[in-house]
Amino acid sequence: MKLDEYAGFDAIGLAELVAVGQISATELAEVAIEAVGAVNSQINAVIETWDLEPTAFATAEEAGGPLAGVPFLVKDLGVTVAGRRNELGSRLTQGNTAASNSVLVERLIAAGLVPLGRTTTPEFAWSTLTESVLAGVTRNPWDLSRSPGGSSGGSAAIVAAGAVPMAHATDAAGSIRIPAASCGLFGLKPGRGRVSNGPALDQAVSGLAAQLGVSRSVRDSAALLDALCGPDAGAPVTIADANGQFLAATHQDPGRLRIALMLDGWGGSPTTSEVRQATSAVAALCENLAHHVELAAPELGVGWPEFVRESSVLWSANIATWIEDAATATGRPIDATTLEPQTLAVHRTGSALLAVDVIRAVDARNAVTRNIAPFFETYDVLLTPTLPDVAVPVGQYTASTDDLDGYLWTERLFTGSPFTAFANSAGLPAMTVPLSTDPVTGLPIGAQFVTRQGGEGLLLQLAAQLERAAPWADRHPPVWVGATA
Repeated sequence: MKLDEYAGFDAIGLAELVAVGQISATELAEVAIEAVGAVNSQINAVIETWDLEPTAFATAEEAGGPLAGVPFLVKDLGVTVAGRRNELGSRLTQGNTAASNSVLVERLIAAGLVPLGRTTTPEFAWSTLTESVLAGVTRNPWDLSRSPGGSSGGSAAIVAAGAVPMAHATDAAGSIRIPAASCGLFGLKPGRGRVSNGPALDQAVSGLAAQLGVSRSVRDSAALLDALCGPDAGAPVTIADANGQFLAATHQDPGRLRIALMLDGWGGSPTTSEVRQATSAVAALCENLAHHVELAAPELGVGWPEFVRESSVLWSANIATWIEDAATATGRPIDATTLEPQTLAVHRTGSALLAVDVIRAVDARNAVTRNIAPFFETYDVLLTPTLPDVAVPVGQYTASTDDLDGYLWTERLFTGSPFTAFANSAGLPAMTVPLSTDPVTGLPIGAQFVTRQGGEGLLLQLAAQLERAAPWADRHPPVWVGATA
C-alpha cells in the first residue's frame, strides 16, 4: 500500500481492509512505520517504534471487530506496555522499562489494535506544550514554528500528519482536547470512571485524569471508546458498562438539543476575535441543525483564583509523589540534572504541602462537580472555544521559568487554556471538534462541547451530525504523509 493511499483511510477503514484480506496487519504495520519515518524528522512526535513478533499480528487479526489490525501509538505516560520503555518525558525516569501491561493496553490488544511505539509528552505531562529536555520539541504539522499543544502533543501531531489514524492520549486539564484542537483533530475526553486508569493510576491526578485518544474521524474515537470502556474490578470509580453503544451512537440523531454558548473563559482570559467568530459560526451551524442555542455560562462554584490554586495543589501533590517514587526507584537525584525548571518548581510546591491542603483541594474539586451538575439539567450541552487562540509558538510557556512555583505554573497554563480544566474537575465528558480554520493563518480552531456525566453517547451523536454537515476529512496540514508519496 502506498503512503498516500494509506493516509486516506481512518482506522475503521483500515480494519475493513484487513477483515476482507486486502492487506494484513503485518503489512499495515510496515506501512505505518514507513509513514512515521516520512514525517517524524520534521515534527519529532514519535520517540521510538517497535519490532513485534509475528504472533502479535495474528492475534490482532483474530480479534475481529472494527479496529482489528490497525496500527496504534501510545503516549509515553498513562499506560504501560510490558517490556517497553515508559519514561514519562523525563530524564529522571529515562530508561525505565514496564514490567506489565496496564488495563488500557490489555484492552487495546484485545480489540485488535497493534501498539507500535511511543509518542512524546512534556515532563510528567504537566504542560500544554509538548517539549522536554529528554525528547526535544514536538512541532505542529500545520506550522512547524508552533506547538501541537500538550500534553498529548506527540500523539496529535503524528495523527494530524497522517502517519497513524489515531493514537492514545490522556487528559487531566485538557490534554486530549488542547492538542486535538491545535492540530485539527477530533478529541473526546470521557467522563470520570468511563475508562480505567488502572492498575497503577486508579486515582490519576486525584481523579482529574481520563484516557482515550485523538483521531481524524468521529467513528474512530467512538470505536476506541467501545473497546476501552467497561468495568474494571477494584477501580475506585466505574460507570456502568455501555455494551458497545458508542459506535452505534454515531448513526443516531441527537434530537433537538438545548445548547449553551460561552465565548469568554473564566478569569478574564481574552478570546481572540477569530476564535469568537469561529465559535459563533459553529453555534449557527448547530442552529441550522435544529438545535436551540443561547448565551449562557455555568458558575464554577469557586472563584477562578481559587480554582487555579486548588488545581495546582492537586497537580503539585501528585507530581511530587511521582518524582520522589521515581528518584527512589532509579537512585537519581531530584535536581536540575534530572528535572526541568518548571517541574522542580512544582515538586518544591508539592513536597511542602500539608495533608489538609490536599483535602481542601479535593473539597474544591467536589464543589465544582456539585455546582456544575444543575447547569446540565437546563442545558444538554455547553459549547465553548476549545482554546482562546490558535496554536501558540513553540517555547512560549517554558520561557522565563525563574521564580516559579506550582501555583504560578498552573496559572500560566490555565490562562492559555481557560475552557478545558473545569470538565476534569467536574468529571464530565467533553470533546473538541475540528470545524473551523483561521482565515489568516490557516491554522485549525476547535469547538468544545461538554455535557452531563454519562453523556459520551450524546456527544458522539452530535459530533457525527456535525461531521456530516461540515466534513473535515480532506483538510490536511503541510506536513502530511500523503504528500510524501
